[in-house]
Amino acid sequence: MKIDNFMKRNVILPIKNKRINTLSIVVLFVLCIMHASFGTAQAAPIPPGTTGVKWNPGHYYTIQNWANDDPIYMAKVYKELKATPALRGMQMRFLWGWLEKSPGVYDFSIIDKHLSKLTAMNKRLVIQVQTKSFEADWKLIPDYLKAAKYEGGAFPFRDWGSKTIDGYNIKLWNTNVRDRLIALHKALGKRYNSHPNIEGIGMIETAMGQAVKPLTTAQTDKWFDNLIIVQQKMRTFFPNTMTIQEINYPREYLKQITTAMVKMGGALGCPDVYPDEPGLNFTGSPKGAYHHFSQLSGVVPIAPTVEKVNYLNTRGDKKGHVPTIQELLVFARDDLKANYIFWQRIPKYVNQVLEVMSFKNQRTTPSGGLKAACPSAYPSCIKN
Repeated sequence: MKIDNFMKRNVILPIKNKRINTLSIVVLFVLCIMHASFGTAQAAPIPPGTTGVKWNPGHYYTIQNWANDDPIYMAKVYKELKATPALRGMQMRFLWGWLEKSPGVYDFSIIDKHLSKLTAMNKRLVIQVQTKSFEADWKLIPDYLKAAKYEGGAFPFRDWGSKTIDGYNIKLWNTNVRDRLIALHKALGKRYNSHPNIEGIGMIETAMGQAVKPLTTAQTDKWFDNLIIVQQKMRTFFPNTMTIQEINYPREYLKQITTAMVKMGGALGCPDVYPDEPGLNFTGSPKGAYHHFSQLSGVVPIAPTVEKVNYLNTRGDKKGHVPTIQELLVFARDDLKANYIFWQRIPKYVNQVLEVMSFKNQRTTPSGGLKAACPSAYPSCIKN
């Protein structure tokens, strides 16, 4: 029954019949509340055949994967999002091993839970599939990938100068590993591409880590070739959603990656905002990641992330200085020419970030002062 017809029959009565059934009033009230709630929490999905890409640039939180199921932490996150118009949503990180339980058997319940909450607030979610771990005990990959056909699925690496295993990265040079990663993104695309509050999906940094057993040139070349193939498939699975590749190192492969991302209409991210980092700012040959950001501004989306280490120093080797939040914002906005900035929510720095988000420059436009023009690589932009 349409709400307007219901009202005509039960509320707009002849004067001679002023007695209104109490139950009708209650039902009408409930229906109106349901109608209002539906309009707020459940925006219409993107229609099939739409060629545009969802485009809501601005400032977003980044949530570390350990916090995804922390109710106290996440309650604070949602409270801050609700109170801060300049924060348009959040990026959440999910290990591959969490999302795929066995070949082709996926568990997206954690994504659904947070997406539902964000949708009710008219905020947006960016998904990052993590295929690199930064602790040796993280469940990076599904157990089945440890089989021989996948070469064990992942390789251990050390940070430069370290003598211990600092994490694992996937053996993406293996075609079978690549195809299983493609299958995961296909399932994600089928479920989430048309959802208006899924703003983007991304892949973690290109830095591979120093493999404990050195990789051959052929393995490394194939790793990056397959990374591009995965991104190309992601564009087909997410035709209406921003697909992001974080780039940082090795510099020798960045031109190949960025050229491919432009051709397919992908977005460029970066795991760090380091104003004084020599390698990222390198202007020689091959050029550092930040050069590609500034050169490709307006062509593809630019979406760097401010990580915990970026709050501590302007350089990774700590030879710079402790930056202000405003300094990080200005560098990402003006030098990197960001459309999106993902701010890692660190309790020690959250009040400083929220203070900057309250400044006029971040409040007067939906993009929070960041570049908002639709990228030329997109056929069109869908703003909602």
